[in-house]
Amino acid sequence: MTPRIKSGFVSIAIIALVIGGITAMAAMGIVNQYVQSVIMAIGVNIIFAASLNIVNGYMGEFSCGHAGFMAVGAYVSSVLSLILFNENKFTGNALLPPETAMFLFPVVIVIGGIFAALAGLLVAIPSFKTRDDYLAIITLAANYIITSAINNLSIVGASRGLMGMKGTLFAMNNIIHLPWMLVWVMVFVVISVLLIKRLMASILGKGVSAIKYDEVAAEIMSVDTNRLKLLAFMFSSGLAGVAGGLFAHILGFINPASFNIMKSTEGLVMVYLGGMGSLSGSVLSAVLFTFLLELLRPLQILKWVFIPLLLILLMQFRPEGILGHRELTDVFPRLRIFSIAYWQQHNILKKREGI
Repeated sequence: MTPRIKSGFVSIAIIALVIGGITAMAAMGIVNQYVQSVIMAIGVNIIFAASLNIVNGYMGEFSCGHAGFMAVGAYVSSVLSLILFNENKFTGNALLPPETAMFLFPVVIVIGGIFAALAGLLVAIPSFKTRDDYLAIITLAANYIITSAINNLSIVGASRGLMGMKGTLFAMNNIIHLPWMLVWVMVFVVISVLLIKRLMASILGKGVSAIKYDEVAAEIMSVDTNRLKLLAFMFSSGLAGVAGGLFAHILGFINPASFNIMKSTEGLVMVYLGGMGSLSGSVLSAVLFTFLLELLRPLQILKWVFIPLLLILLMQFRPEGILGHRELTDVFPRLRIFSIAYWQQHNILKKREGI
């Protein structure tokens, strides 16, 4: 068995055990609804933070309007969900039998992510020749444009919001009684993290990192910086759209205010809290930040004072974040047993011992 296959089996087995264990506990009532909602919020925040980290961390740009792409994914997937599986004001009756929701729900979420990626394309094109503050202004403007446009679209509820997505979950529960939303959130978290890890370990990912350190030098070394910016921005926006689609179906209700500048600020806090360019940091910070939001919930509106304050304190006292540019395997080397590199080195040592 090759190192890649062996490492893949170990990782898949652990992931399957975790997802299966949490699902079983939720189905048996051991994990109550509140704990499930916190786990799902953590999952959505992991995807959102990790997607923003592609641009702000790995590529070294500064996007501060990422919630706009989340809004695109949320509304597109919600409208599709309503049209396909529920009675709705768009087409009247559902276009497909509700039972198909169990199989087509991930397709709906992915389509929302594709539309968010296309929105990212529209932002990426004028940002080719901009960096730092200028890119921040463009993405901030995009966030306001998207939310303002939705605010004026009466067909999707405008400022009143859009609801009814829970019907899709009820349709899935009618077939097999499981916490489907919890399952899908965990599945998309795993897929998103693996895709980002695979991208950044590839040649394209190395080119994205080269842009961060010196864009001119990267161009001299034949890196197509415009193409990589485009790909990174679209991929990042698409994942944010996936997070938005999951977020919409968890709540069963969305409105433009859910994706304003404060939501983008949450993403920035998570990226800088975990460490720019650290995928493990994004996961860790999403967990910590979600718990912090739950602890501050009794303060209601005052929590929005503490969240920006946390970002200020980070910039002052720990600008590199919790992990900086490192991954968990750098901090805890024993975790490398789950990596392909570990098994490759292990096989080499065994061959040398045989010799």
